[in-house]
Amino acid sequence: MNRLRFWNERAETLSRDELAAVQLEGLKWTVKHAWANNEFYRVRLTEAGFEPGDIRSLDDIADLPFLTKDDFRDQYPLGMLCMPRAAVREMHMSSGSTGTPVVMAYTEADLTQWAECMARCQVMAGLQPGDALQIMPTFGLFNGGFGFYHGARRAGLFAVPASSGNTARQVMLLRDFKVKAIGSVVSYAARIIEMLDEKGLELPDLKIGIFGAESFSDEMRSRVESRLGIRAFDIYGMTETGGVGTTGMDCEARCGIHVWQDQYLTEIVDPVTGAPLPDGAVGEVIFTSLTREAIPVIRYRTRDLTRIVSRERCACGRTSLRIDRIEGRCDDMLIVKGVNFFPKQVEQALMEIPGVLQEYQIILEDDHGVTDVRVNVEALEGVTGYMVEKHLKERLGFSPKGDIFKPGTLPRSEGKAKRVFRVNKT
Repeated sequence: MNRLRFWNERAETLSRDELAAVQLEGLKWTVKHAWANNEFYRVRLTEAGFEPGDIRSLDDIADLPFLTKDDFRDQYPLGMLCMPRAAVREMHMSSGSTGTPVVMAYTEADLTQWAECMARCQVMAGLQPGDALQIMPTFGLFNGGFGFYHGARRAGLFAVPASSGNTARQVMLLRDFKVKAIGSVVSYAARIIEMLDEKGLELPDLKIGIFGAESFSDEMRSRVESRLGIRAFDIYGMTETGGVGTTGMDCEARCGIHVWQDQYLTEIVDPVTGAPLPDGAVGEVIFTSLTREAIPVIRYRTRDLTRIVSRERCACGRTSLRIDRIEGRCDDMLIVKGVNFFPKQVEQALMEIPGVLQEYQIILEDDHGVTDVRVNVEALEGVTGYMVEKHLKERLGFSPKGDIFKPGTLPRSEGKAKRVFRVNKT
């Protein structure tokens, strides 16, 4: 059997002109669909001076109003639904840990679109029909587990729906079913590594890791790849765009995340002013869906920071534009003693120190309006707090305090890792 290089070669290799035509048709349809079927969208577009017929070129998107997470929350649970409720087949939502949860509903066509995007990602990572994929995100309201599952079904994979937690069982399944690929958050891959080291086990059949839901540094990726003997991929997607994988993934060439341009329009804007930025400039990434029925998104502000890397054909053969791996979120930036930095930069610096392990915490200590940073990190014997402080100062430009913990002593999470903690000392 011929080895698949693409799941949908036609869609993944469209010329620039063909992509532009598909996108314009999709943009016109989305605006018309939202206007005709939902009062929230109709009012929002009217207030911006728009009617469906006003979309004549892709440039017209710059005049459409932005959509934000607050809009989703204000319209909870289904105030943005653009299809009859009877047409809804599934729903997922964010945790709501920072307020009202964000809900995404799916028609049959939306589920097919999600599965299509995920199948493209899984084949791009090197999976072939019949290969075993162990799915480690939760199966439930969070979209991760179901996203990997829908894609696996469409791509003809052998799905091992392990869900989250019970690391000993995860390792057993990986070994017993000769699993070729895992889908999870990268911080859970670190937990798998710990279990392997504790038991003195290896995973000879595991070759691929598809990691999403949390940003991670190149250094963390290298460590996970080295210990597990895999090739790690960074998958991108969120509840608001339809779930994991909907907006793309990086490929073997590692020249950025391929955005599925026949499904989403991509913009990079200044996170403060909303003004468009040129290719190469770091800003906030904005997505507009082109095919989604139940809850389309028009100029959704992700708060994720990245840049357009290239619009040229990639070495892998795909023609979709590529954005850089997510640098951080606008609201994740930390400012300490006049220095701006992201948690991902701390991780990158820590992983450069020999003997430092994957588990760490960033503690922001507020004392009468003055913020100090303490970094708790697990490390092997011989690593000192001074070594950590010195390296972080060289990389970040200020001196956080460094506390060393024995391996296995910091709290663990079975899902997305919580890295930043705030403590008020007043």
